[in-house]
Amino acid sequence: MKPLTKRQEEVLAFIKSFINEHKYPPTIREIARHFKISIKGAYDHIKSLERKNYIHCDINRSRTIGINEPPREKAEEFISIPLLGNVAAGTPLFAEENMEGEIRLPSESLRRGKYFALHIKGDSMQDAGILDGDLAIFRHQATAENGDIIVAMVNDAFTLKRFYREKNRVKLKAENPVYPPIYTQNIQILGKLECIFRSYE
Repeated sequence: MKPLTKRQEEVLAFIKSFINEHKYPPTIREIARHFKISIKGAYDHIKSLERKNYIHCDINRSRTIGINEPPREKAEEFISIPLLGNVAAGTPLFAEENMEGEIRLPSESLRRGKYFALHIKGDSMQDAGILDGDLAIFRHQATAENGDIIVAMVNDAFTLKRFYREKNRVKLKAENPVYPPIYTQNIQILGKLECIFRSYE
């Protein structure tokens, strides 16, 4: 809505007060009488308020002034994401014993899908900007494209690595030269990394 002049604010306040008191709106003549101005002056103020979308009215009929309520801000929607603790080898990812709690994120910040969160342990992905203690959000999915950072179960152990599919096997590459890549034909992809949260306490 466009800003109002001081007099327009006063006229709008009078209209609101009149409606609250009488349960019906004032006429242009009553507005003119209240402000000791001409009917033409009151009419001009009403048309200005209408142009600026503060009121609506049928100027050819009496007592038709209505107040336009400002649009309400859309309430931000959140989704709850399970936060998993130290996932034990051999247990299903979403087993009750793995649940540490949940975090809430704005739904518009994530694509549609099922998500889970993990605390990052270790420095194997530090060159990708993923550090020990970070909170990682994963989209639950069973497939990946080359170069995706995924969490997967390999030989009953969970690992976070960058995924590459080769001819007869999969390579899981760390982002730290200290750690050699893992080559395997036995892999269960659990999720793809969507975003990282870091605390600077």
